Amino acid sequence: MIRVLLADDEAMIRAGVRAILASAADIEVVAEAADGHEAVETAQRHRPDVCLLDIRMPRLDGLRAAAELRRTCPDSAVMMLTTFSEDEYIATALGSGAAGFVLKSGDPMELLAGVRAVADGAHPG
Repeated sequence: MIRVLLADDEAMIRAGVRAILASAADIEVVAEAADGHEAVETAQRHRPDVCLLDIRMPRLDGLRAAAELRRTCPDSAVMMLTTFSEDEYIATALGSGAAGFVLKSGDPMELLAGVRAVADGAHPG
């Protein structure tokens, strides 16, 4: 079972992503967070396999949260979830320690495949 932490400041997005992830028998959302600071604290408690983070969140954005997670939870892979497809965001996310990047406007199957790939070790660290 792949254990996932889902962090996004929009409750509707969290609900939709949770529903997509719940459709897979091998993926379980073990915790949610509404901002990057909460995501880091929650990941430290739950030690998920994958932390799925929105890039833009209050208090601590997903990019800074990703860097903090790589430092404090090195066994948890980080995957970014965003509406922004610009190369700058992708490069910054990957430079922050994210192992993957998926667009909110993408196909739900891409999200599931990405979570599985990241959980299977396609991440730094």
